[in-house]
Amino acid sequence: MCSPRARCCARRRPRCRCCWRAGPSRARAPRSWSPRPCPYSCTPRRPTAGPGAVAAWSTAVGIGGLAGNAGGALILQFLPWQGLFWAYVPLALALLVWVATAAPRIPRQTATLDLPGSALLVLGAAALLFGIIEGPGQGWASTTVTGAFALALVVFALFVRHGLRAAHPVLDPRLFRLPRLLAGSLGIAVTFFGMFALFYVNAQFLQYVKAYSPLQTGCAIAPLALGMMAVTKYGLRWVRRVGEARTVGAGLALIAAGLLLLATADARTPYLCYLAFLLVMAAGAGLAMPTLSHAIVASVPAHRAGMGSGLQGAARELGAALGIAVVGTVLSVRFAAGTGHGATTVTAFADATALGYRIAAGVVLVVGGAVVWGLRAGARAGRGGS
Repeated sequence: MCSPRARCCARRRPRCRCCWRAGPSRARAPRSWSPRPCPYSCTPRRPTAGPGAVAAWSTAVGIGGLAGNAGGALILQFLPWQGLFWAYVPLALALLVWVATAAPRIPRQTATLDLPGSALLVLGAAALLFGIIEGPGQGWASTTVTGAFALALVVFALFVRHGLRAAHPVLDPRLFRLPRLLAGSLGIAVTFFGMFALFYVNAQFLQYVKAYSPLQTGCAIAPLALGMMAVTKYGLRWVRRVGEARTVGAGLALIAAGLLLLATADARTPYLCYLAFLLVMAAGAGLAMPTLSHAIVASVPAHRAGMGSGLQGAARELGAALGIAVVGTVLSVRFAAGTGHGATTVTAFADATALGYRIAAGVVLVVGGAVVWGLRAGARAGRGGS
């Protein structure tokens, strides 16, 4: 319904029935207004980021990790390891200045920082990762490891309690009642779990087993970024055709398949075959990451958009840290066992890498099934509420 004082849709349309005359930029007041329905929407809508923008945002994170691998390899080819800091610190400062000057200004939020909640989240994650990393060395039943897991459980429980009571929590646990948001968060975490399992092992495998130089290693993984960008461009079209659940399910299945294929690689595997395995993972990440990111953003209420963005960042970081911790632990234990039984360094490392990839693939498949179920439940809830 248009009113005499409303900014009518004539700003966008050539003619509006309830307006006296439609102008190119502003509608004039009607001669005699009557409550007739307007054929167009005269209510301004809150601008939202389109799926394409969300896709570009989420994919840039994965591509940044790949660029870091390739750039780090280039630096280590010609400089000592300290060169990584010499190169990246000035780059980070330059990017900080650029973002500060180029990013659009948005209204400041009145909410204060939740320092206690942030501290509890960091402490719980640190205790969990410590237990996973130290488990093989000190024994899974040792006092130190069991104490770390118990501490993580207690701290996470305190974090949830704090989030339910705080006026402006860093993460409101009540948001996880939304099946789509919960599934999207788990999906982002398990996607980065699988991808960073690859990032952690890949460079070591190519240098120790394939005898690549640091520069060759960086170039060998670079096509993974191109594959992700190519698939992301068409991934959102799949969402419109087959839905979020099937798109994410296909993406996570491809990530798991790529890890299982990489588990078959050894010193005799040709690079083109190894590259094909990497591209399978790239296709899976290109399908899953933008779809999951959009599911989170679209599930969070407008006034909590910042929390949705932060939730994505936390899920990515936690998933990546767990992927490195789990696969790194498996790698060290299996490698030590292999060399202890007389196997060569190359054979023992290849065998340890294969086991790490298989475990990572199993985690992706199991959690991926829960993610698909949650997305379907969210879609059913959305249809029921509409």
